[in-house]
Amino acid sequence: MSKEYIEVRGAEEHNLKDLDVRIPREEFTVVTGLSGSGKSSLAFDTVYAEGQRRYIESLSAYARNFLGQMDKPQVESVEGLSPAISIDQKNAANNPRSTVGTVTELHDYLRLLYARIGTQYDPVTGEEVGEQSAQDMVNQILELSEDTRAKIAAPVVRDQKGAFEDLFEELVSDGYSRVEVDGEPVDLTLDDPDLDENYDHTIDVIVDRVTVSSDARSRITDSVETALEEADGALKLIVPDPPEDVPFASNARSTGSLAADADGDDRLVVEFSEELGNPNSDVQFSAIETRSFSFNSPYGACPECEGIGSTKEVDEDLVVEDPSKPLKHVFEPWSYDRTYYSRQLDNVADHFGVDLDTPFEELDEGIQRQFLYGTDKMVHFEWTTKNGTREKTERFEGVIPNLERRHVETDSERARDHIEEYMAVTTCPECEGTRLKEQSRHVLVAGTSITDVNELSIAEAREHFEGMESELNERETTIAEEILKEIRARLGFMEEVGLEYLTLDREASTLSGG
Repeated sequence: MSKEYIEVRGAEEHNLKDLDVRIPREEFTVVTGLSGSGKSSLAFDTVYAEGQRRYIESLSAYARNFLGQMDKPQVESVEGLSPAISIDQKNAANNPRSTVGTVTELHDYLRLLYARIGTQYDPVTGEEVGEQSAQDMVNQILELSEDTRAKIAAPVVRDQKGAFEDLFEELVSDGYSRVEVDGEPVDLTLDDPDLDENYDHTIDVIVDRVTVSSDARSRITDSVETALEEADGALKLIVPDPPEDVPFASNARSTGSLAADADGDDRLVVEFSEELGNPNSDVQFSAIETRSFSFNSPYGACPECEGIGSTKEVDEDLVVEDPSKPLKHVFEPWSYDRTYYSRQLDNVADHFGVDLDTPFEELDEGIQRQFLYGTDKMVHFEWTTKNGTREKTERFEGVIPNLERRHVETDSERARDHIEEYMAVTTCPECEGTRLKEQSRHVLVAGTSITDVNELSIAEAREHFEGMESELNERETTIAEEILKEIRARLGFMEEVGLEYLTLDREASTLSGG
C-alpha cells in the first residue's frame, strides 16, 4: 500500500474513461476542469465512495445495519485510501427559469441597461417607435366599428402590493365612481374594496363609457386626455364585446389582447402610452421597464411558453414507435381494446377504405397523416350499444390533436402524466427559445437586442461591452456608465475563473454542481 499517494486505476464511473491518476496524500489537492469533465465523478463518486465503502465494511454487522452499504464504484483499483469524509455538492439551481445570466445577476444589470437606454422598434415594420399623442390614440379608437361600446380607463395601479384605501377615497372625492380591480368591475359608491395588501393588484379607473362614432370624437378626445392625465401618460381601452375585425388584432401578443371577463365572455383590452407608438402600425406598445425583460414576470415573459423557452408537444415518433405494426395496434396511446378508440379507428378506416390489419408503414402517406392529425372531411361514425345502433357525422380529430387537447383539458394528473409519456420538449415556436415576449425582443441598445446578448459566451459578451460607449450618444453614455461598469466587472470575474465558454442563456440546471 502506497503511503505517499492515493493511486486510482481504470476509473470509469459516470463519464470517466479508464482514468489513471495519482493524488498526493496529506496534501491539499484541487480538482479543476470544465463543467461536465468528471471532477465530481472522480472526487466524490470514486475516491470518496470507495474510501467510505471500505470503512463501513470494517465495522461490525450491527453498525452496518445503521449506516447502509455503499455500491462499489466502477474502478479497477484504488490504493492508499484512508477513511473518507466529504462536504457534499449542491446544484446551484434546479429552477428551469434560472440561467447563467440570472444566477450571476448579469441579467439584472442587462434588464436595467435596456430599460434605461433601450430603443423600441416595431416588430412588424422594423421602424423605430416614437411617442404617441392623445390624438393618435383617438384616431385608433375611432377605427373601431361604428356603434362599438368601449370603456376608456386610466391604469393608476399596475401589479403593485397594497390595500389602496387612500387611493379609493381620493378617487371618490375626485368624482370617480367606477373602477376595475384585478379585472373585476367595482362601484365605489356601493362597495368598499377590501384588498389583501400582500398581493399584487391592478386598478383601472373608468373615466368614460362611450359608443364609437364620428360624432363622438370630441367626447372621446376629452376622455382620453383625462385618462392620460390621471395615469401619467397611460391609457387602457376596454371593449366588452369586440367586433370580429378589430384594428388592434395584430396586437394580441403585446399590450392589447383578447381575454375573458368575469362571465367568461371575450373582451378586448388595449393599452396605450404617450411614450411609445408607431402611426404606421396597429401594434400598441407599453412603456419599457426592467420587468419588460424578465422572463420570470408575466409582463416580459413569452405568453406561449411563459418564460421557459420550451414547450411540450406530442411527438409523432413516440405515438408511432413501430410503423410495421397493423393500423389498429400502431398508435401507442390508443389501445384498440378500449371501445372508444376501436370505434374511432373502425369508422375512420372504413371512411378511407383501408384494412385495420394493414401495417401502418404500407399506407399512403396522406392517409397516415390524416389518422395522425385529423381530416377536414366529414366522417360517418356508427356504433352499437345495448340500446341499439347510434350514428353521427363529424370531422375526425386525429390521434395527435386528441392527445394535445386532452392534455390541456383533463383534470386528472394520472391522465396528464400518461399523455406526457408521448410528448417531447421542443423549442418554443413563438419566442424561439429566447423566453421573452415580442415587444421586449425588439428593444435595441447599440443595435443589439437583449436576446442577442444572452446568446453570447462570457468572452464574447465581455468583448461586446468593452467598447460600447463609442456606439452610444452622450446622454446614453452618462446613464449607462455605472451599469456597464457592473456588467464588465462580473464578466471579467467569470472569465478569470475559467467560465468564458458559458453562454448567458445556458440553463443553470445543466451546470455541474462540483
